Amino acid sequence: MERGGGGDEDKFNKYALACAVVASMVSIIFGYDTGVMSGAMIFIKEELGISDTQQEVLAGILNICALFGSLAAGRISDYVGRRYTISMASILFMLGAILMGYGPNYAILMTGRCVAGVGVGFALMIAPVYSAEISSAKSRGLLTSLPELCIGIGILLGYILNYVFGKFLPLKLGWRLMLGVAAIPSLALAIGILFMPESPRWLVIRGHLPKAKKVLLQISNTKQEAENRFNDIKLAAGIGDENNSLAAKENQNGKSVWKELLLHPSPPVRWMLMTAIGIHFFEHATGIEAVMLYSPRIFRKAGVTSKEHLLLTTIGVGLTKITFLVIASFLLDRVGRRKLLLVSLGGMVCALAVLGFSLTMVEGSPEKKLAWGLTLSIVATYTFVAFFNIGLGPVTWVYSSEIFPLRLRAQGASIGVAVNRVMNATVSMSFISIYKAITIGGAFFMFSGISIVAWLFFYFFMPETKGKALEEMEMVFTRKSHRDVAAAETHNNTR
Repeated sequence: MERGGGGDEDKFNKYALACAVVASMVSIIFGYDTGVMSGAMIFIKEELGISDTQQEVLAGILNICALFGSLAAGRISDYVGRRYTISMASILFMLGAILMGYGPNYAILMTGRCVAGVGVGFALMIAPVYSAEISSAKSRGLLTSLPELCIGIGILLGYILNYVFGKFLPLKLGWRLMLGVAAIPSLALAIGILFMPESPRWLVIRGHLPKAKKVLLQISNTKQEAENRFNDIKLAAGIGDENNSLAAKENQNGKSVWKELLLHPSPPVRWMLMTAIGIHFFEHATGIEAVMLYSPRIFRKAGVTSKEHLLLTTIGVGLTKITFLVIASFLLDRVGRRKLLLVSLGGMVCALAVLGFSLTMVEGSPEKKLAWGLTLSIVATYTFVAFFNIGLGPVTWVYSSEIFPLRLRAQGASIGVAVNRVMNATVSMSFISIYKAITIGGAFFMFSGISIVAWLFFYFFMPETKGKALEEMEMVFTRKSHRDVAAAETHNNTR
C-alpha cells in the first residue's frame, strides 16, 4: 500500500497540484454553461418565444447527452488514456459553444446543447479520475475536489456575464455571446492538456511501466515514495516485478471489466457500486439543480421583480458556492468524507424546509410580496447552497473516483456519472412541472424529505476513505464482512 514515511513524503507535491488544476479546468467550462444558461433562458424565451416545456427540455437535454458521453468516456479513457479523453471533452465543448452562440433558432440551439452535453459526460467522468490517479493518499481529497471547485468558478463566471451581457448588449447579441464565448477557453484547454503527463496508473495497466515510473518520480516528493507507489500500483494491476504483458492485456479487456463490475461483482465491488450510484443519485435528487438552474424563477416567486435584481441575486448564489467549496477542499483530507457529508445533509434538510415554508407563505399572501418572506427565501437558498457545497457536492466526485479498484475505476466512475446525469436531467426537465403541480414551496419540502433519506443511506452504507491509498479500497469495503465473520466466530466460541 502507499506508505507515508513522514518528512518529505508527507509534503504536498506542487507538480501534482498543477496537473490536477489543469485537468480540472475543463469543469470550469461545464460550470460556466450551467450558470450562464440560467440567465440566458430569460433572454432566449423573450427572443425565440419558447414555452416552459421547451425551456425544461433545453435545460435538461445537456444531461441526457452527458449520460451517453459518460458511459462512452469510461471505455475510451481506458483505451486512449486520461489526457486525450480530457482533450476530447474540450473539443466537444468548443463545438457545442459555437453552435449555441450561432443559435438562429431553437433547433440549432438544441443541437449545440447536445454536442456540449456529450463533452460534459466526458469531463465529469475523467477529470476526477485523473486527479485521483496522480495524487497521493494524503492529498487526494483536495486534488479530486478541484473539478467541483472549478464547476463553481464556472457557474459564478456565467452569472456575472449574464448580468454584464444582459445589461450592456442588445437582446439578440447578448445571450448568444453568453453561450458562445466558452469556445475560446475550450480550444486553449484542448491543446494545453496534451503537455501534461498521463496518469501513472493508466500507464501501468497498459504495460508502460518505465513511463509510469517516470511520472511517479515527478509527482512524488521522494524517490522512495515513488518506488512505493509504483510497486503498489503494479500489485493492484496484477503485474509482477517484471513487465508482465499478459496481465496488462487482460486488464485492457473491456468486456471482462463490465462482467466483473455488473454481472458477477464480488461483495466489495457490489458495495462500492451501490455507494457510488447512491451518492450520485442523491446529489441531484436533493434539488441542487433546481436552485442553480432556476434561481431566477425562485427569486421571482419570492418577490424579486426586475431582471437586473434577479441576475444580481444569482451572483450571490455563485459566490456562496465557491466560498464553501474552497472551505470543503481543505477539510476533505482533515475531517474526512463521511463526517462532511452527514453534516452537509443535515444542514440541507433544514435549509430546504425553511425555503419551502417561506415560499409557501409568499405564494399564499394576498399581496404576493412579503418582505420577511423574500429575505427568508434568499437566506435559505444561500444556506442550502452553502451546506451542499461543503459536503455533498465535492464528496460525490471525490468518493466515486477513488473507491473502485484500478481495473474497474474508469467504467465504475462512468456508471456513477451516468446516474448523476440522469438525475440532473430529471430535475432540470421536471422542476417547473413539479412546482406547478404541488406549488414551489411543496417542491422544496419534497427535496427536504429526500435529503433525510439520503442522510440515512450514507449513515448506514458509507465507509470512510480519508487517508487510504487507492490500492487499499477493496480492504476498506470488506471490513463490514470481516466484522460479521469475527462476530460469528466469537458467538460460536462462547456457545
